[in-house]
Parts: sequence; structure tokens; C-alpha cells
Amino acid sequence: MTLRVLLACLFSLFATASRAEEPALKKAIFAGGCFWCMDAEFRGTLGVVGVVSGYTGGTVENPTYEQVATGKTGHAEAIEITYDPTKISYPQLLDIYWSNIDPTDAGGQFADRGSQYRSEIFYLDEEQHKQAQASKIAKQARLNTDIATVISPASTFYKAEDYHQDYAHKNPTQYNLYKYASGRAKRLEELNK
Repeated sequence: MTLRVLLACLFSLFATASRAEEPALKKAIFAGGCFWCMDAEFRGTLGVVGVVSGYTGGTVENPTYEQVATGKTGHAEAIEITYDPTKISYPQLLDIYWSNIDPTDAGGQFADRGSQYRSEIFYLDEEQHKQAQASKIAKQARLNTDIATVISPASTFYKAEDYHQDYAHKNPTQYNLYKYASGRAKRLEELNK
């Protein structure tokens, strides 16, 4: 066996072994008002590999921001999180979610009104469904009030336009003005005391 063949075999063996050790990534989908704010709260979290802003829960295929903004497509602004379950669990993602929405508001979130800004958890399997239900019950007990956040099976997730992706990082001044002017920051402080 030549050295070249031996090295190729070793490289192939190591490449296969390293791929086998990579964890299987999972996804989570949450709607909590403006997707810029939801994206900002999850991006950079240990174990979160990626966050995509988009639309889900509606009836129109490939909706645009302008269509969703009318509130007539049935979609919610949402985020799709890709995460490493060996570093962060779905219940931990739910904890972050609950601390960044007003779960008592059935008409939208903060200054953003309408069904396109609703709070909703879109589960991808039965385990996520059970964990989301348990977390909702716990949040309701902690707040001692009814929770308006809905838990639904996931439907097609459509990526939003590029200018919506990682908005807080690309436009920090506009994002911070929005976050405070919308009442989001103040209300979250009240809810998370």
C-alpha cells in the first residue's frame, strides 16, 4: 500500500469519526411580537447555532412582509432557532421565550397590535408539545393570571426578507429606539420581577 493510499484511508476514517461525534441539531419556532426583538434575545446564547426571522402559522405560500403586516395572511412574525441540545435544552429555550414576551396579551405584543404579532409556540414533535404545555402551566401559576399564548403544531416556516435578519446587530440604534419606544423593555421588566 502506498503512503498516499494509506493517508487517504486515515483521513477518511477520521472524517467519518468526527462526523459521527457531531450532535444532531434541533429546531424550535417561537412567535413573540416583532421578530427583531425575539431574534436579538436568542442570538449569541450558548447552544444556539442560528436564528432566522420569518413567518409561520398562516395560509399564504411564500408571504412577504407587506402581506403579513396586513394581518390577513394568518401568519405570525416568528423565529426559527437551530440549537445544539447537548448545550441548551428546549425547556431552557422556553424559559428565555417566556421572559421576553407578555403572555397575558391576546392582541399582539407591546405596541405591535394584530394577530401577526401574537405570542405562539409552534412545536415540532410531541416532546416539544409536552414541554411547552408544562412551561405554560408553570408561567400561569407564577403570574397568577390567564395566559394568552397559544401552543400549536408547527406549519411551514418562511424566511423573512434579508433586511429583517439579525436586525438588532445590523441596526443597533434603530433597534434600541424601537425596543424602548414600543414599551417592550418596560413591560418585560414589570413581568419578570
